[in-house]
Amino acid sequence: MTTFVSNIRYYLEKHGFYVSSRMADKLGMRAKNVRLFFIYASFFTMGVGFIVYLTLAFWLKLKDLIYTKRTSVFDL
Repeated sequence: MTTFVSNIRYYLEKHGFYVSSRMADKLGMRAKNVRLFFIYASFFTMGVGFIVYLTLAFWLKLKDLIYTKRTSVFDL
């Protein structure tokens, strides 16, 4: 059972939107603490924290698409 949970955790950390990591870098804290905050906020607010997380993920993905660094003029 623990290997199954570890495999799911590894997959989500590798292929996720990296919202927690990016927020932690901006705030100067550990990503683990940001993840715990989102988990606790989801339980206490009955899912509103999860909606905020998905909104941030969408916003960060959109920002990355808009502000991609181009290496040359011909990359347009």
